[in-house]
Amino acid sequence: MMKAKKYYILEAVAILLFLIYMLPFALVLINSSKPSLQIIMNPLALPESFSQLFTNIKTVMESPNVRYGSSFVSSLFITVFSVALLVLFSSMAAWVLVRTKSVVSNVIFMVFVAAMVIPFQVVMFPLVSWLHLLEVKLGLFQTPLRLLQNYPGIILAYIGFGSSLSIFLFHGFMKSVPLELEEAATIDGCTKPAVFFKIVFPILTPITVTIVILNSIWIWNDYLLPMMVLGSGNAVQTLPLAIASFVGSFVKKWDLILTATLLTMLPIVVMFLILQKQIIKGIVDGAVKG
Repeated sequence: MMKAKKYYILEAVAILLFLIYMLPFALVLINSSKPSLQIIMNPLALPESFSQLFTNIKTVMESPNVRYGSSFVSSLFITVFSVALLVLFSSMAAWVLVRTKSVVSNVIFMVFVAAMVIPFQVVMFPLVSWLHLLEVKLGLFQTPLRLLQNYPGIILAYIGFGSSLSIFLFHGFMKSVPLELEEAATIDGCTKPAVFFKIVFPILTPITVTIVILNSIWIWNDYLLPMMVLGSGNAVQTLPLAIASFVGSFVKKWDLILTATLLTMLPIVVMFLILQKQIIKGIVDGAVKG
């Protein structure tokens, strides 16, 4: 009987936490279906009609300042390429660090771990200066590669800032991969790249999915780093930068801000719902095996 009461209490707490976490999303959905004046007057009131949502969506899509379509493509391109390169480089780095038993590998791993606690705000201005300097140096060697206000710079920055956490997670999971599998593949004639991509990397699927989701959410929703590297009003802009165009010095179009926010959230929410089993499995496996 006591156990039954305990489960009821836990279920009640879980429901309460669910409602608390879903409240911001519900407020965004409700206020996206209202004109700006009604939002200002009473943001907690239900909309008179949800048809206003489609009107707001049409306005956001047709806004020349936002360019939602091109901003969506830019966000998707940056997120996909950054996450793909992060997974590739971080998994290979973690594999080498785990399999190389030396003081140097331990020191390098601890440097990556220490980098996780460095706030981005500390290095954001040096980062922009460094990218500008690198752009100038490449120009001297007849390599006109634009790093600022272009895709290569922002992708390079995300790889640098995201590699620490990714290597840390891969490193913990990699310890559970039996070394005998790699040795057997080597005896059969596999090269080092073949051992990694055919033997090791498929085993890392659970933690890879987790890392993909974590980095995708971070990169998709990030505002500060794209603002520093891409700038505002540039041809290449992400969705968070596009949403910021509705915020003026004296006027804030709350109906369009919240509608654009809703449209920005939906792809990540859908991806999470599709991959939630793999995410939970990756976290649990990493915790147990690591």
